[in-house]
Amino acid sequence: MKHVSERYSRQAIFNGIGIAGQEKIGKSRVAVIGVGALGTVIANNLARAGVGYIRLIDRDFVELSNLQRQTLFNEEDVRDNLPKAVAAVKHLKNVNSDIVLEEVISDFNPSNAEMLLGDIDLVMDGTDNYESRLLLNDVCLKNNIPWIHGAVLGSYGLTTNIIPGKTACYQCFMPEIPKMGTSGTCSSVGVLNMITGIISCYASAEALKILVDSPDIRKSTLFIDVWDNSFNSIELPMNPACPACHKQEYHYLYNHKSTYTTVLCGQNAVQIVPGQVRKMDFADIVKRLSHLGEFQYNSFILQLKIGKVEMTLFTDGRAIIKNIENENKAKALYAEYFGL
Repeated sequence: MKHVSERYSRQAIFNGIGIAGQEKIGKSRVAVIGVGALGTVIANNLARAGVGYIRLIDRDFVELSNLQRQTLFNEEDVRDNLPKAVAAVKHLKNVNSDIVLEEVISDFNPSNAEMLLGDIDLVMDGTDNYESRLLLNDVCLKNNIPWIHGAVLGSYGLTTNIIPGKTACYQCFMPEIPKMGTSGTCSSVGVLNMITGIISCYASAEALKILVDSPDIRKSTLFIDVWDNSFNSIELPMNPACPACHKQEYHYLYNHKSTYTTVLCGQNAVQIVPGQVRKMDFADIVKRLSHLGEFQYNSFILQLKIGKVEMTLFTDGRAIIKNIENENKAKALYAEYFGL
């Protein structure tokens, strides 16, 4: 009889996994895109379950408002201005030192999407915007990678497995990005940490099923509201006219190759992503611009405050600009201070 580590013994004796299944989990490579409310719970679950390689991808840094629902972070991470991916890996290494954890401090966008996911067996969605999910859908369809979508708002959440060629894809039921202002955000509606945990745990369970090739993989979309006590499961049909899964037209993957901006969900902020990765010299920037405002920086991020505007610059040239009126103004400020 094959041996399994004592660490995973209670999981391996479960009939749905077994020793062979645990070995598959240990050889699997999973990416978590977005290390926030969903992503932190998912990453914690999969690390403890023994997934052999986990790549954590996130563009943001830890803030005080995250601690209400993002379970891998603490107040020290806020004080240290740590990127979420770095803080998550730091904590998970203390949970499981037997697995490989990789942090990627980057926006997930068309210029790097295939590079980030090309060697991955399964992708877990922890994103907070439609454009990222549609891009993720394109990449996974093109490269035949299963992924698990999750979303939460208020007391409500949903999750669904998207398996190329076998289930409806994300664009089948979300054919285009809703107009701005037509859907709520966590800032306008709020979000309970209980629903983020529940949806993440359901998604994590489905991840293990996919990794061990279980016959019990859920084909339906699960909808849960913890406040009005509703629980529904609906199998969404594949759209025979879907441009992504039926026509292989990957519009979101092949668009936006130049510098672009994104309004961040519920943060009163705009993200600037350069068309090409840039290596930023924080010490040089502070030396040149120290007369303009208040600076602080570490190995990962530089923060500049000029009046009410707050800019956070990452080492790859990406920036998040808070308290700004619109995307064009944000781009103009970026060009003025850091160049384009």
